[in-house]
Amino acid sequence: MTTPDRIDDVDALRGFALLGILLVNSMAFASAFYGLELADPAFSGTADRAVHLVIALFFEMKFYLLFSFLFGYSFTLQMRSAEKSGEAFVPRLLRRQVGLWLIGLAHAVLLFHGDILTTYAVLGLVLLALRNRSDAGLLRLARWLVMLIAIAWGALGILIALDPMPLDRPAILAAAEATEIAFRGDWNAIIGQHLTELSSVWIILVFLQAPCALAMFLLGLIAGRKKMLARPQENQQLFRRLIRAGLWIGLPGAAIYAYASVEMRDSPIAIIGLSIGLFTGPFLTGAYVAGMMLLFGSKAGQRLRDLLAPAGRMALSNYLLQSLISALIYHGYGLGLIGQVSPLVTVAIALAIFTAQLFASRWWMARFAYGPLEWVLRFITIWRAPQWRRTAPAR
Repeated sequence: MTTPDRIDDVDALRGFALLGILLVNSMAFASAFYGLELADPAFSGTADRAVHLVIALFFEMKFYLLFSFLFGYSFTLQMRSAEKSGEAFVPRLLRRQVGLWLIGLAHAVLLFHGDILTTYAVLGLVLLALRNRSDAGLLRLARWLVMLIAIAWGALGILIALDPMPLDRPAILAAAEATEIAFRGDWNAIIGQHLTELSSVWIILVFLQAPCALAMFLLGLIAGRKKMLARPQENQQLFRRLIRAGLWIGLPGAAIYAYASVEMRDSPIAIIGLSIGLFTGPFLTGAYVAGMMLLFGSKAGQRLRDLLAPAGRMALSNYLLQSLISALIYHGYGLGLIGQVSPLVTVAIALAIFTAQLFASRWWMARFAYGPLEWVLRFITIWRAPQWRRTAPAR
């Protein structure tokens, strides 16, 4: 059900973010070599590398930042909703974060170890603690978070480059093969592999994704306070500045990151490229936000917004549905195609999934007030059963 605070543009941006997240996550589902220092020997041709370059250039390190920005923005909408309903915001938010963490934990163990929801659940508590700080203070903290994490990874890359260790290629190949075998196995093998992956992926979450996500939370909180996305006509100049920054800073940095991560993945240069991507990623993400907001102001953009917005309104359900479908395609409790599908076909499958979600979301949101998991999370948040079916036509 739409509310006075419901902004179609925000929903459409969230739907757009779902596309980028699906494209990146699909690469992880389809190949046990994703994130390793070696490319998959079965798919290392020119076309395969070109697809990975495009994904790394335009999607990796950008779309989870977009999702994070929108989380921070929506935080202000939740504050206003609590105020209008006359309910205390803090208990509401705490219940919501617990519900989000539980959903994320189930997602990580059963479907995808790269879950971001548990991280968001924890970082949401940090955002709650920082909510009364000034815009200037939040902006400074966001800058420091991005700069420090980028510098730390850059320094690590330089240190490794000064004293490089030879890659143990046989060990990497054996680990990838073992991962493939596990993901083609039964439920016990798949969940066991998820738990194994989670025992190491927390390092990436804590020392890479979490600080950057928190920085975008803070920027989203600032934008939400100013109702930036609700007043696009008043922010035309800002949007154009963000696009210029994305083109001049974000895109070159993304190009360096993409080339280093795909063509030099077995070199310490890949880590240095990562640090550059971490620093410049928010600029390109900002350009995506600004570009889409300007596009939504056109007739063609309005049609695109109307297509994306229903998917964004049930983003939580769609995010987990993406993982469920991908798991059924690539893991053993489905088709077990991990390691057997080229990057180009993986992208085609992801686009087909997203297209189906757009139409399914439109059908669902025309009939129901919330997506299935949104209803569950809303129940936990307000601690009573929310409306399920619509009583009025969707906007």
